[in-house]
Amino acid sequence: MASLTIRKLDDAVKTYLRLRSAKNRRSVEEEVRVILRELIEGREEPLTPFSAPPEAAPAPLRTGAVPEASVTLIIGGGIAAFKSLDLIRRLKERRIEVRCVLTKAAEQFVTPLSVSALSHERVYTDLFDPQSEFDAGHIRLARDCDLIVVAPATADLMAKMANGHADDLASAILLATSRKILLAPAMNPLMWNNAATRRNVAQLQRDGILMIGPNSGEMAEAGEAGIGRMSEAIEIANAAEKLLRPPLPRPLAGKRVLITAGPTHEPIDPVRYIANRSSGKQGFAIAAAAQAAGAEVILVSGPVDLDDPAGVTVKHVESARQMLEQVQSALPADIAIFAAAVADWRVANEGEQKLKKTSAGMPPLQLVENPDILATISKLADKRPPLVIGFAAETEHLIDNAKSKLARKGCDWIVANDVSPASGVMGGDRNTVHLISKNAENNAEITVDSWPVMTKEQVAIELVAHIVKNVADKIPEPAS
Repeated sequence: MASLTIRKLDDAVKTYLRLRSAKNRRSVEEEVRVILRELIEGREEPLTPFSAPPEAAPAPLRTGAVPEASVTLIIGGGIAAFKSLDLIRRLKERRIEVRCVLTKAAEQFVTPLSVSALSHERVYTDLFDPQSEFDAGHIRLARDCDLIVVAPATADLMAKMANGHADDLASAILLATSRKILLAPAMNPLMWNNAATRRNVAQLQRDGILMIGPNSGEMAEAGEAGIGRMSEAIEIANAAEKLLRPPLPRPLAGKRVLITAGPTHEPIDPVRYIANRSSGKQGFAIAAAAQAAGAEVILVSGPVDLDDPAGVTVKHVESARQMLEQVQSALPADIAIFAAAVADWRVANEGEQKLKKTSAGMPPLQLVENPDILATISKLADKRPPLVIGFAAETEHLIDNAKSKLARKGCDWIVANDVSPASGVMGGDRNTVHLISKNAENNAEITVDSWPVMTKEQVAIELVAHIVKNVADKIPEPAS
């Protein structure tokens, strides 16, 4: 369902919807969808629509929470309007919600149906639309967003903005907003260089309006070229993302972080091996989060079906012995995070040829213990990282086993998670973890910090935030 149309609401219901949607920073239409979903899923308490809803305690946000962003995209009436369809897709790829407004002229180039299909939202076109203006919809569109993007910004629309006109929905939104505005001008080169346009551009810049482009190149008209082409969709999307999500602090800049991820494969013969169900998703997410925090990241990964994180040095290995070798060669490091699910055993005598079934039954497989990578690095006399973090994947007695592992391995923290089949953690996208750590002042005292269910990316961001908050400033700077 792309949009909702509700008619014949009395004033009390309208008041309730306005209050509730304003409190939750959603449009009235979105709030109605939430109410319907709550009813379908079965709320325990009845709705009381004729009084303002009680104040609900906000859900606790972890330190690593990344808020979604929203854009009101105004599409002006120019041939470059077709690029706005690609722009919608580019913005949504960046987890940016897009609500679109078309001018009357824009409808000559792109249709509300195509825009709605791409944005998955209702498209707005009319200042006097009774379906949205019962709650001052143009004010909501102007303010229930984090940024307004105008693409294409035509000469006519820029002239209206510069002179404070508000005779249609687009210009009314632009006049009523307190949000940043990003214009992507698009017009014929003669129009762009016209003295009136230059005055309007100068006025808009004095007013604090931001612009990207226009670019130089061929125009839609035959034989026309010059400055006036609208910037490409990816350029506009990148500019919008920088405004919505300014570069984060890089608190781990100058730190070297070593991370292991994924399973190991221990060969039985040339075609068979011992392994586990680890996907490597959690370790890869931690590597990406540490890199985003400014660290130099070395990721030692067992066999996984994942793309290497951008900006991370990745060492691919198969077995536990290969993983240990790569870990040791990556030292020294400031922080070591061992998220890999390393196989505990390997076959003592790997078959040179494929083992065959025989009348004597299954060939004997003698198992020997693999090197303990976490314990080996934790107990180094030289080159031990100042912070060593292990993972405990357990199917029972989670906290007790994790505490025992913390003491036995000699690491500083353990991230414990339940990997029993019912949890869906192994190979899944969500995780529930408990951070087990020694008290900084009394090593005999163990602290357990239980986190709510999160995506593995959120767990990674939270873990990096915890590192920054608690110990990053205590790790000595590398000697120059």
